[in-house]
Amino acid sequence: MSRTTRSIVVTLVVLVIVAALGFVYASPYIALDRVKRAADARDAQTVNEYVDFPALRASLKDQIAALLTRRVDIQKSGNPLAIIGAMIGAALVGPLVDSYATPDGVAAILNGIPPRGDPGERPPQAGDGAPANAGNAPASGVTAARQPPKEPPQTTAGYRSLNTFVVTYQHGAGDARYSAIFHRNGLVSWKLVAVDLNG
Repeated sequence: MSRTTRSIVVTLVVLVIVAALGFVYASPYIALDRVKRAADARDAQTVNEYVDFPALRASLKDQIAALLTRRVDIQKSGNPLAIIGAMIGAALVGPLVDSYATPDGVAAILNGIPPRGDPGERPPQAGDGAPANAGNAPASGVTAARQPPKEPPQTTAGYRSLNTFVVTYQHGAGDARYSAIFHRNGLVSWKLVAVDLNG
């Protein structure tokens, strides 16, 4: 093998390695784009490939329970009826978690509409707009879809560790932040596994 041929082979090998490393690095960004598009389209089959629903459900349950606990702590010195309301809200954690651990819920989370822990809250439904025209509640009035924000949220995304990728959402300087957390599931596969409502 001539020196020129060897140098071409080495160059090609280096290029392949650099391209592979670039793809591995970009893989969570690609996964985020794919799951967001699938969730917006309510493509449940594709969403299932990118979301660990049992882990997401457990995370949502913990986060929403923590929200309600903080509310009870804040309202202890206030109106006793507010405490009763918070306790009723705690009983509704299960249905709220179930409504957000769906393609509709994933679409809401990835579009800047996280759960707030309000009794009867549900994410915008498919077909209600982009992501939803959430003003249409069922006739019973028991549940209410979240009103989407007027402006899309500011997002930042990046690695928290080698196997954890975090997307943080915030609507404005004074608004609360929250994060969607992805974990590596193989070399280039990622899954949404948790939400951190505290940013």
